[in-house]
Amino acid sequence: MADLLIELFSEEIPARMQGKAADDLKKIVTSTLKEAGLTFDVADAYSTPRRLALSVTNLPAATPDISEERRGPRVDAPEKALEGFMRGAGVTRDQLEEREEKKGTFFFAKIEKPGRAATEVIAEAVENAVRNFPWPKSQRWGSGSLKWVRPLHSILCVLGGETVELEVEGYRAGNTTRGHRFMAPDEFTVSDFADYKAKLLEHKVVLDATRRETLIYDTAQTLAQAAGLELVEDRGLLTEVAGLVEWPVPMIGAFDPAFLEVPEEVLILTMRKDQKYFVTRDPATGKLANKFIFTANLEPSDDGSAVTNGNQRVVSARLADAKFFWDQDLKRKLDDNLPALKEIVFHKDLGLVSDRVERMTKLAGYLAEFVDADKAEAERATELAKADLVSNMVYEFPEVQGAMGRYYAQKQGETDAVADAIRDHYAPAGPSDACPSAPVSIAVALAEKLDTLVGFFGIDQKPTGSKDPFALRRSALGVIRLITENGVRVPLTDVFKATAGTYSNVELQDVTADLLAFFGDRLKVQQRDKGVRHDLIDAVFADGDDDLVRILNRVAALSTFLATDDGTNLLAGYKRAANILKAEEKKEGKAFDASVDASKFELAEEKALGEALVSAKAGASEALEAEDFEKAMSALSTLRAPIDAFFDKVIVNADDADVRANRLALLTEIRAAVNTVADFGLIEG
Repeated sequence: MADLLIELFSEEIPARMQGKAADDLKKIVTSTLKEAGLTFDVADAYSTPRRLALSVTNLPAATPDISEERRGPRVDAPEKALEGFMRGAGVTRDQLEEREEKKGTFFFAKIEKPGRAATEVIAEAVENAVRNFPWPKSQRWGSGSLKWVRPLHSILCVLGGETVELEVEGYRAGNTTRGHRFMAPDEFTVSDFADYKAKLLEHKVVLDATRRETLIYDTAQTLAQAAGLELVEDRGLLTEVAGLVEWPVPMIGAFDPAFLEVPEEVLILTMRKDQKYFVTRDPATGKLANKFIFTANLEPSDDGSAVTNGNQRVVSARLADAKFFWDQDLKRKLDDNLPALKEIVFHKDLGLVSDRVERMTKLAGYLAEFVDADKAEAERATELAKADLVSNMVYEFPEVQGAMGRYYAQKQGETDAVADAIRDHYAPAGPSDACPSAPVSIAVALAEKLDTLVGFFGIDQKPTGSKDPFALRRSALGVIRLITENGVRVPLTDVFKATAGTYSNVELQDVTADLLAFFGDRLKVQQRDKGVRHDLIDAVFADGDDDLVRILNRVAALSTFLATDDGTNLLAGYKRAANILKAEEKKEGKAFDASVDASKFELAEEKALGEALVSAKAGASEALEAEDFEKAMSALSTLRAPIDAFFDKVIVNADDADVRANRLALLTEIRAAVNTVADFGLIEG
């Protein structure tokens, strides 16, 4: 048994690609090994900015010998069938045996495949990985045809201390690699993974990305604490920075405190996006501090002053730009930006951004009553919601749209509710994004998403398959969260129609039914993560309810009820009744929906069921009116015993036609009564 080490050494690999690339290398190589019959204990993949590496332990020296017998066509089969069989089995005619079986005489071939050397399989696996690696983007270089994410420099492939013989497009595998680009660029040889990892460390390369993250985080924390500050944690940035350096050396720098006048969203974005700096806060005030943490990729030759000064100069220039934009924007009011929205096309079929603002303003005013928001504030916030799009700051940093609108609104004296709603109107943008809870913010955020959904559905630009260019699925999930997390009682059908009514200059298709179905699907996706059964949502949606809060309350009560014996047995009784009705209705081509005539009951069990049904219907109806779904379920559960007794003692298809029709009508009423809570026919089980 021997250990395998592979390294693909290249120019810098983008940080965002490294994690998946390491996983892909492991998957491609180990799949080839497994398919060839080579077993192993553990496979681990690693990445740095310049290398992908794979360690596989305890590989056998060769694949096992294979001996198998394969049955071919009958001896009287066409010649072409026999030729195909021999070609597939790799045998000749004289190597075939004829053997008689119950279904005739067949050809049989005995196939013997000797094992292959592990080095041969490994060479194939590496070549396959290099030639077919699934990089999101790749390039050719020089005069060769090979494609890699960046120019490939070398291939290292060692099995049991020996170099595996292989060559791909002129790249012959060896047992050498290089250390840090600047601090240890010379080649060195390795014998196995432990030797490789240790020597990389000696040559200023930390191979494990998780280890680099830990080193950066711990040192950054220490530097911030030493300065009396708190490090603002950013896991995404930490992973990215760890993918930019092979020898991380975090240091702390500072910028002019005057830049702190600029909103902190802009400061953070400026330092994070282009410079990859971590920011800090003053724990005493909770405000951003003028100190930042950056990570060098080498040990400075001095005390770090030179590299720190360089980073400080760079960030000061960027922050000076941001402050200039801020100062320029404050010379105008948000209202002054509104005319410019008439020059921006939102969508060629849906009009200008100014048209969209006008529609959203009407809609927010309409929605205000459903969320107990001040109508005037909701309309004012919507009127200004898009005004920051034409500001200098948002033109330069689109990521802070909304947030900047809030600052500018505050500066011109708008109320907090209006300013916050301007900031919040894009939210929630994703499942982990905070959902607005202030009434004015909810109204404006709903208006923004509903305008998008109704508009694009209305011009038949719906999501198809994996394509959703206008992020309509995200908008629908946002509406669902805004409604359900804030308990907003609003009929979706009315809201869709009201939204469509704001499109005075655009002819839209009627999309109410499509949007209700779309919301039903999105609701199932959202609730699936919370463990809610999709069939229960279907059952409640089929009842025609379009109030999401009530739907989820009903689904919760239904789920609880079906977990009880009463629920299980009522569902079984319902399905039995529904199946009988379905068969009889199909046979006779009509529904048995006449009124039940109690005078035609012949047996005590059907009379008892009839009486129980009257009582259960009344109880369920009263409970449903009060939206007490648990009580409605409880009322219906009283049918369980009479239904069981009915099916035990009563023959539905009686000889007397009137009695039979009356019994089928009784079953029809049971089905209808149960379906007042949800369509039990759609419930699985």
